Amino acid sequence: MTATLIKGTEIREKILEEITAEVAEIKAKHGVVPGLVTILIGENPASMSYVTLKIQTAHRVGFHEIQDSQPVDIPEEALLALIDKYNRDDSINGILVQLPLPDHIDEKKVLNAVDPDKDVDGFHPVNVGRLMIGGDEAKFLPCTPAGIQEMIIRAGVETKGAEVVVVGRSNIVGKPIANMMLQKGKGANSTVTVVHTGTKNMDEHCKRADILIVAAGVPGLVKPEWIKPGACVIDVGVNRVGEKPSKKDPSKMVAILKGDVDFDAAKEIAGSITPVPGGVGPMTITMLMKNTLKSLKCKLGIE
Repeated sequence: MTATLIKGTEIREKILEEITAEVAEIKAKHGVVPGLVTILIGENPASMSYVTLKIQTAHRVGFHEIQDSQPVDIPEEALLALIDKYNRDDSINGILVQLPLPDHIDEKKVLNAVDPDKDVDGFHPVNVGRLMIGGDEAKFLPCTPAGIQEMIIRAGVETKGAEVVVVGRSNIVGKPIANMMLQKGKGANSTVTVVHTGTKNMDEHCKRADILIVAAGVPGLVKPEWIKPGACVIDVGVNRVGEKPSKKDPSKMVAILKGDVDFDAAKEIAGSITPVPGGVGPMTITMLMKNTLKSLKCKLGIE
């Protein structure tokens, strides 16, 4: 039996509709909307493309959005001063500094300069600590892990007591989603194992998983024989493995994307699985919008 597809594109649309409705309600009752600023340094094509999607999504849900583009040679001190300006701006609820940054700028210093209560990416050490404590203390969950958990919940996958195996230990995905899945509460309360490049017999750990979350950045790493029949498989990997002519315009080439899981074989074993593309990817910006809305609601005392 072929696995049920957990489509991030469909879940994204439902969540964005919910956010749009809530923003309209807050505007009607309180006369304000969430404010999001995106700071882009330089003209990295991938960053510019990603920022454009964030801007479009923010406008779609009714946010006040500021795109603050700065030259690649902006001094670190000037960038820190810019962040401080937005920290003190009451109309801004979320501050996002697009990564990567130029070599002359200390990324850690910049991320730590953002007010934790406006850190809608969830990267500030204060928010990492809040995540570790869990419960009501967790204010902003990192966007990709938050999207993963939301997909699991909305797909109706039982997490309480489930064996969850996370492949990968990055600060952006692996570590936070592991912590989120072991907390008490909805979409969690699981038993969690994290495997990585130093793990012996990785396949044996994966075979135990009721929920297998793969975020290693290695195309096709997880083989079908590593998957427990009926398991929920969340493939976070988006690996560019080549190019092919575009269906819309054959004269243009588009990237061939592969996940960390052998999808075609895995879908015949798993109970549910995310596709690549169209799985986890669309959820990241969606959860950024949800965090920005939450920031305003916290400020207004309505959550």
